[in-house]
Amino acid sequence: QVQLAESGGGSVQAGGSLRLSCAASGGTSSNYAMGWFRRAPGQEREIVAAISAIAIDTYYADSVKGRFTISRDNTKNTLYLQMNSLKPDDTAVYYCAAGRGAGFRLSHIYYQSDQYQYWGQGTQVTVSS
Repeated sequence: QVQLAESGGGSVQAGGSLRLSCAASGGTSSNYAMGWFRRAPGQEREIVAAISAIAIDTYYADSVKGRFTISRDNTKNTLYLQMNSLKPDDTAVYYCAAGRGAGFRLSHIYYQSDQYQYWGQGTQVTVSS
């Protein structure tokens, strides 16, 4: 019932910045935990960042900590990922996801792919050296 659409990907030089957006429809954003995942060529999908339904807590993978910021605007049903100091290793397809499992609380953060029920189609981020 929830549809997600990523945007904002592109090609940048190392050290540059991008802001990804994920527009949600078909549901109320405040009812879902959300996250960003990425899949690099030849690699397994990995979590990048996650945020609780009401944004009281966040999580970042060690590889992006201090460089990326996840945020959400529930009034606009939109999730964001601000990416600064980009590195070639950040090159990947980035996916946004939304989840609301059994025992859901507004403060929950989900860390596993299988905890998210809804996924966008992905947006390509390419960082050149």
